[in-house]
Amino acid sequence: MTEIILLAVLILSLGGIGVILCRKIPVLVKLPETSVELNQPFTLIIKKGVKALPGLKTFSYELYLQKILSRVRVLTLKTESKTGSWLERLRQKSNHKNDFKNDSYWDELKKAKDGK
Repeated sequence: MTEIILLAVLILSLGGIGVILCRKIPVLVKLPETSVELNQPFTLIIKKGVKALPGLKTFSYELYLQKILSRVRVLTLKTESKTGSWLERLRQKSNHKNDFKNDSYWDELKKAKDGK
């Protein structure tokens, strides 16, 4: 049953695509042919597009790069600080555990000495 439903959906979808294409082919034929210049590098095309946007005529890539790099630097400093605090906390826990182990060690030695 599900195969029949899926087949019906497929046929109806293909039919809808066909109707849309039949309606739009005359409009597409009337469009003028334009050529895209592929000789220019992609980055130059993007730069021209950005410069054409209103308000971005004075856009500075160097300033943008500086801002991004400073944000990355701040992020790395924050991460380094956080990992440093985690490491310090782990060291404190480790020292605290070792202190308890050493205390019991000396107590055991005292008991062993007193037992003789």
